[in-house]
Amino acid sequence: MVSPSPIEFREPDSATNTETRLISDVLAKDRKATAEFVSRCTDWIYPFVRRRLVPRTELVEDLMQEILLAAWQALPGFRAEADLRSWVLGIARHKLEDYYRKRIREYELAEESDPEVDLAVMPILEQQIDSAAQQEQVQKTLSALPEPYALVLLWRYRDEKSAREMAELTGKTEKAIERLLARARENFRRRWKNA
Repeated sequence: MVSPSPIEFREPDSATNTETRLISDVLAKDRKATAEFVSRCTDWIYPFVRRRLVPRTELVEDLMQEILLAAWQALPGFRAEADLRSWVLGIARHKLEDYYRKRIREYELAEESDPEVDLAVMPILEQQIDSAAQQEQVQKTLSALPEPYALVLLWRYRDEKSAREMAELTGKTEKAIERLLARARENFRRRWKNA
């Protein structure tokens, strides 16, 4: 008869212990722990949000506050199925998608017919951007676009959302998103050529 192997007891790693203790202290309304929680989250969230809002970086602080508040409010439900950083960045990703969705949903498509769009011209966003000068020019061009145009281009080319996904997320038809993308591409192309 084979004897059962002894049950192995593993110590939780120190990162898990530190996170568990931090969360417990924050939930107990410890001010020092809350400041530490905010500091850690800010270090994780800021570069993530900034990178996704370029060129609209003036919005970073507002979204940061919204994300931090959402994380703090959801903290009692944190189950440590993932590490705290991943959990907080998941909240940040959802808040950014909510922001994109809201801004694109609010944008009313012009009732006039679509402008002539040269679909054979691939926008610079689809090409590999090699130089810092080109990257700077892309950011400058995006910042000159109306916000819904910039957001729909970023969502499509940086975040690789399909027109169908964007339509589902915004409540618009796929055709409306395709028209918005076409206008955004054309506007980007014109501004790029004139720069």
